[in-house]
Amino acid sequence: MSHSKYQPKKVLGRFINEIEETAIALILGLMTIVTFINVVLRYGFNSSLIWGLEVTLILFAWLVLFGISYGFKVTAHLGVDALTNLFPPAGRKVFAVIAAACCIAYAFLLLKGAWDYWAPFAALQPTEGRWFPFGFTEGVRDRAFYVTDQVPMLGMFRWLEDAINYGEEYEKLPRVVPYTILPLGCALILFRVLEATWGLFTGERDSLIVSHEAEDAVEEAAAKQAQEG
Repeated sequence: MSHSKYQPKKVLGRFINEIEETAIALILGLMTIVTFINVVLRYGFNSSLIWGLEVTLILFAWLVLFGISYGFKVTAHLGVDALTNLFPPAGRKVFAVIAAACCIAYAFLLLKGAWDYWAPFAALQPTEGRWFPFGFTEGVRDRAFYVTDQVPMLGMFRWLEDAINYGEEYEKLPRVVPYTILPLGCALILFRVLEATWGLFTGERDSLIVSHEAEDAVEEAAAKQAQEG
Protein backbone atom coordinates (compact mmCIF):
# COMPACT_ATOMS: atom_id res chain seq x y z
CA MET A 1 0.00 0.00 0.00
CA SER A 2 1.52 3.26 -1.07
CA HIS A 3 0.98 6.35 1.03
CA SER A 4 -0.01 8.28 -2.09
CA LYS A 5 -3.05 5.99 -2.50
CA TYR A 6 -4.17 5.86 1.11
CA GLN A 7 -7.94 6.26 1.37
CA PRO A 8 -9.79 5.36 4.58
CA LYS A 9 -12.74 3.09 3.89
CA LYS A 10 -15.05 4.19 6.72
CA VAL A 11 -16.62 7.60 7.26
CA LEU A 12 -15.02 7.94 10.70
CA GLY A 13 -11.64 7.00 9.24
CA ARG A 14 -11.96 9.63 6.53
CA PHE A 15 -13.01 12.22 9.10
CA ILE A 16 -10.01 11.48 11.35
CA ASN A 17 -7.74 11.48 8.30
CA GLU A 18 -8.98 14.95 7.36
CA ILE A 19 -8.36 16.23 10.90
CA GLU A 20 -4.79 14.88 10.96
CA GLU A 21 -3.92 16.24 7.52
CA THR A 22 -5.46 19.61 8.39
CA ALA A 23 -3.50 19.77 11.66
CA ILE A 24 -0.22 18.99 9.87
CA ALA A 25 -0.95 21.55 7.17
CA LEU A 26 -1.93 24.16 9.79
CA ILE A 27 1.29 23.62 11.74
CA LEU A 28 3.36 23.93 8.56
CA GLY A 29 1.48 27.08 7.63
CA LEU A 30 1.95 28.68 11.04
CA MET A 31 5.67 27.87 11.02
CA THR A 32 6.01 29.47 7.59
CA ILE A 33 4.04 32.58 8.54
CA VAL A 34 5.89 33.18 11.81
CA THR A 35 9.28 32.67 10.16
CA PHE A 36 8.38 34.91 7.20
CA ILE A 37 7.15 37.72 9.47
CA ASN A 38 10.32 37.48 11.53
CA VAL A 39 12.50 37.74 8.42
CA VAL A 40 10.58 40.78 7.18
CA LEU A 41 10.78 42.47 10.58
CA ARG A 42 14.47 41.72 10.99
CA TYR A 43 15.69 42.87 7.57
CA GLY A 44 13.05 45.49 6.87
CA PHE A 45 12.50 47.12 10.25
CA ASN A 46 15.46 45.94 12.37
CA SER A 47 13.04 44.28 14.75
CA SER A 48 11.64 40.80 15.42
CA LEU A 49 9.02 38.77 17.21
CA ILE A 50 10.88 37.96 20.39
CA TRP A 51 8.84 34.77 20.80
CA GLY A 52 9.01 33.77 17.13
CA LEU A 53 11.90 31.30 17.31
CA GLU A 54 10.51 29.52 20.36
CA VAL A 55 7.06 29.19 18.81
CA THR A 56 8.61 27.79 15.62
CA LEU A 57 10.57 25.22 17.63
CA ILE A 58 7.42 24.19 19.51
CA LEU A 59 5.46 23.86 16.27
CA PHE A 60 8.27 21.82 14.74
CA ALA A 61 8.19 19.40 17.67
CA TRP A 62 4.43 19.01 17.25
CA LEU A 63 4.90 18.46 13.51
CA VAL A 64 7.51 15.74 14.02
CA LEU A 65 5.39 13.70 16.44
CA PHE A 66 2.25 14.12 14.37
CA GLY A 67 4.25 13.15 11.30
CA ILE A 68 5.60 9.95 12.85
CA SER A 69 2.14 8.59 13.62
CA TYR A 70 0.78 9.79 10.28
CA GLY A 71 3.67 8.08 8.49
CA PHE A 72 2.71 4.74 10.03
CA LYS A 73 -0.87 5.24 8.95
CA VAL A 74 -0.11 5.96 5.29
CA THR A 75 2.92 3.63 5.04
CA ALA A 76 5.35 6.47 4.40
CA HIS A 77 8.25 5.40 6.63
CA LEU A 78 11.43 4.23 4.95
CA GLY A 79 13.11 0.96 5.80
CA VAL A 80 15.79 -1.46 4.64
CA ASP A 81 14.30 -4.57 3.09
CA ALA A 82 17.22 -5.92 1.08
CA LEU A 83 17.36 -9.03 3.28
CA THR A 84 13.65 -9.66 3.76
CA ASN A 85 13.02 -9.44 0.01
CA LEU A 86 15.12 -12.59 -0.42
CA PHE A 87 12.34 -14.57 1.26
CA PRO A 88 9.00 -15.66 -0.19
CA PRO A 89 5.88 -13.63 0.68
CA ALA A 90 5.10 -15.78 3.72
CA GLY A 91 8.60 -15.23 5.10
CA ARG A 92 8.43 -11.49 4.47
CA LYS A 93 5.15 -11.34 6.37
CA VAL A 94 6.73 -13.10 9.36
CA PHE A 95 9.54 -10.54 9.43
CA ALA A 96 7.00 -7.72 9.08
CA VAL A 97 5.08 -9.03 12.11
CA ILE A 98 8.31 -9.29 14.13
CA ALA A 99 9.18 -5.71 13.15
CA ALA A 100 5.68 -4.62 14.13
CA ALA A 101 6.03 -6.27 17.55
CA CYS A 102 9.30 -4.41 18.12
CA CYS A 103 7.62 -1.14 17.08
CA ILE A 104 4.73 -1.76 19.48
CA ALA A 105 7.12 -2.37 22.37
CA TYR A 106 9.14 0.72 21.50
CA ALA A 107 6.03 2.90 21.10
CA PHE A 108 4.75 1.69 24.47
CA LEU A 109 8.03 2.65 26.15
CA LEU A 110 7.89 6.02 24.41
CA LEU A 111 4.38 6.61 25.73
CA LYS A 112 5.36 5.70 29.29
CA GLY A 113 8.41 7.95 29.15
CA ALA A 114 6.40 10.78 27.60
CA TRP A 115 3.77 10.60 30.34
CA ASP A 116 6.39 10.42 33.11
CA TYR A 117 8.11 13.52 31.74
CA TRP A 118 4.94 15.52 31.06
CA ALA A 119 2.90 14.63 34.16
CA PRO A 120 4.74 16.86 36.69
CA PHE A 121 4.22 19.88 34.40
CA ALA A 122 0.48 19.16 34.59
CA ALA A 123 0.57 18.71 38.38
CA LEU A 124 0.07 14.97 37.88
CA GLN A 125 2.16 12.00 38.99
CA PRO A 126 4.47 9.89 36.81
CA THR A 127 4.10 6.13 36.73
CA GLU A 128 5.94 3.56 38.81
CA GLY A 129 8.06 0.85 37.23
CA ARG A 130 11.05 1.12 34.97
CA TRP A 131 9.59 -0.63 31.93
CA PHE A 132 5.92 -1.19 32.68
CA PRO A 133 3.63 1.19 34.61
CA PHE A 134 2.50 -0.51 37.83
CA GLY A 135 0.62 2.53 39.10
CA PHE A 136 1.41 6.13 39.91
CA THR A 137 4.07 7.42 42.23
CA GLU A 138 3.29 9.75 45.12
CA GLY A 139 4.95 12.86 46.40
CA VAL A 140 6.67 13.91 43.19
CA ARG A 141 6.94 17.69 43.19
CA ASP A 142 4.98 19.21 40.36
CA ARG A 143 6.49 21.61 37.84
CA ALA A 144 3.29 23.38 36.91
CA PHE A 145 4.93 26.74 37.61
CA TYR A 146 7.48 26.23 34.80
CA VAL A 147 6.82 28.56 31.89
CA THR A 148 8.24 29.02 28.41
CA ASP A 149 11.04 31.51 27.86
CA GLN A 150 9.33 34.05 25.63
CA VAL A 151 5.88 32.84 24.52
CA PRO A 152 3.22 35.17 25.96
CA MET A 153 0.35 33.76 27.98
CA LEU A 154 -2.83 33.24 26.01
CA GLY A 155 -6.20 34.03 27.54
CA MET A 156 -7.63 30.67 26.46
CA PHE A 157 -5.27 28.95 28.90
CA ARG A 158 -5.95 31.13 31.96
CA TRP A 159 -8.03 28.33 33.44
CA LEU A 160 -4.77 26.45 34.06
CA GLU A 161 -3.86 28.98 36.74
CA ASP A 162 -6.62 27.73 39.01
CA ALA A 163 -6.43 24.14 37.81
CA ILE A 164 -2.72 23.42 38.35
CA ASN A 165 -0.95 26.59 39.55
CA TYR A 166 -2.83 27.21 42.82
CA GLY A 167 -4.39 30.39 41.45
CA GLU A 168 -1.04 32.02 40.68
CA GLU A 169 -1.00 34.07 37.48
CA TYR A 170 1.20 32.92 34.60
CA GLU A 171 3.36 35.61 33.03
CA LYS A 172 4.32 33.36 30.13
CA LEU A 173 2.73 30.32 28.56
CA PRO A 174 3.16 27.34 30.94
CA ARG A 175 5.27 24.52 29.57
CA VAL A 176 2.50 22.02 30.13
CA VAL A 177 0.79 23.37 27.00
CA PRO A 178 3.53 22.75 24.40
CA TYR A 179 4.66 19.59 26.20
CA THR A 180 1.19 18.10 25.79
CA ILE A 181 2.30 16.79 22.41
CA LEU A 182 4.57 14.29 24.18
CA PRO A 183 1.89 11.94 25.60
CA LEU A 184 -0.54 12.83 22.82
CA GLY A 185 1.93 12.20 20.01
CA CYS A 186 3.28 8.99 21.54
CA ALA A 187 -0.25 7.70 22.11
CA LEU A 188 -0.99 8.34 18.44
CA ILE A 189 2.20 6.54 17.43
CA LEU A 190 1.25 3.49 19.51
CA PHE A 191 -2.28 3.52 18.11
CA ARG A 192 -1.08 3.75 14.51
CA VAL A 193 1.47 0.97 14.99
CA LEU A 194 -1.26 -1.25 16.43
CA GLU A 195 -3.49 -0.30 13.52
CA ALA A 196 -0.73 -1.13 11.03
CA THR A 197 -0.06 -4.45 12.75
CA TRP A 198 -3.72 -5.36 12.48
CA GLY A 199 -3.48 -4.51 8.79
CA LEU A 200 -0.68 -7.06 8.44
CA PHE A 201 -2.89 -9.80 9.89
CA THR A 202 -5.93 -8.86 7.82
CA GLY A 203 -3.95 -8.59 4.58
CA GLU A 204 -4.68 -4.89 4.06
CA ARG A 205 -0.93 -4.21 3.99
CA ASP A 206 2.19 -6.30 3.62
CA SER A 207 4.75 -4.09 5.33
CA LEU A 208 5.25 -1.20 7.75
CA ILE A 209 7.51 0.64 5.32
CA VAL A 210 6.91 2.39 2.03
CA SER A 211 6.39 0.12 -0.95
CA HIS A 212 8.43 0.07 -4.14
CA GLU A 213 5.65 1.26 -6.42
CA ALA A 214 7.66 4.34 -7.38
CA GLU A 215 10.63 2.20 -8.42
CA ASP A 216 8.34 -0.12 -10.37
CA ALA A 217 6.77 2.84 -12.15
CA VAL A 218 10.21 4.15 -13.15
CA GLU A 219 11.23 0.75 -14.48
CA GLU A 220 8.00 0.44 -16.46
CA ALA A 221 8.47 3.91 -17.94
CA ALA A 222 12.09 3.10 -18.88
CA ALA A 223 11.04 -0.17 -20.50
CA LYS A 224 8.25 1.54 -22.43
CA GLN A 225 10.62 4.26 -23.64
CA ALA A 226 13.14 1.62 -24.74
CA GLN A 227 10.44 -0.15 -26.77
CA GLU A 228 9.32 3.05 -28.41
CA GLY A 229 12.92 3.95 -29.20
